[in-house]
Amino acid sequence: MALSKQEKIDIGKQLYEHTLTRREAIQQYNVSDATLGNCLTEYRKSAGIHIVTKKEASLQARKKDILNIEQTLDIDAYMAMSKEELIDELILAKANELRAKKGYEVKGVGANKEFISLSDKNTK
Repeated sequence: MALSKQEKIDIGKQLYEHTLTRREAIQQYNVSDATLGNCLTEYRKSAGIHIVTKKEASLQARKKDILNIEQTLDIDAYMAMSKEELIDELILAKANELRAKKGYEVKGVGANKEFISLSDKNTK
């Protein structure tokens, strides 16, 4: 049974407002899940609701990741460091990155150095 445009919009509205589940709609209207996706899209278009594309969602996620990285980096602290201190920080960061790839991290320095496994697996 083919649905009219108005029927698709009505079904889409019910799905959007969660007054009807997808399973109920499939049984009640005898349509596929893909058709319900089309109904939802038709409703959003008719109501003027912006539909986020996969590309837009990916860009938003990237921007969020970049903001999180910028917040974790204290640029002012790095700007105040000397060249030697920056080199030491870079070496330490690289060492920590390599250790994480191998599955462990190091706490403490010198004789108090402690190796901590990042997984529950046996290291033998």
